[in-house]
Amino acid sequence: MFEPGHLHITHTAIAKPDVSYSIDLRYETCTDPVEGSCMLFKLSGSIAGKAFEDQFQLPRDSAFNFASKVDRSARKHGLPASQSLPLIEHHQYDAMFADVRQQLDLRSGEPMQPQHIR
Repeated sequence: MFEPGHLHITHTAIAKPDVSYSIDLRYETCTDPVEGSCMLFKLSGSIAGKAFEDQFQLPRDSAFNFASKVDRSARKHGLPASQSLPLIEHHQYDAMFADVRQQLDLRSGEPMQPQHIR
C-alpha cells in the first residue's frame, strides 16, 4: 500500500525457506549540514517474526537509489538471500519513486556527485 511518504510491504511465507514480513517504509525530506537537501528513510516492522527498526539518509542526488538500501537493511534484519523484496517489480515502487523525485525536485539528467555512487 502506497501513500505519499509511506510504503507498506507485506508477504506471507508459503514454504520454507520463505519468510513472512511486514515492513513500513516512511520517508521525508531533510537537510544535512554537509550534503544539503536529502531524504530520510525510516523502516520498521517484522521479518520472520522479529521486530526491527532502521533508518538511513540519502543525499538529494542519490535518493532515487533507496531500493538498494532498503534491501540491505532487510537482509541485515533477517531477510534471507533467497528472497527479495518486491520493490523494483512493484507498481507502488513507481509511485514512491515519483514522490521522492517530486519532494526533492529531482530532474532527469541531473549529475550525481561521484562520492555518492556506492
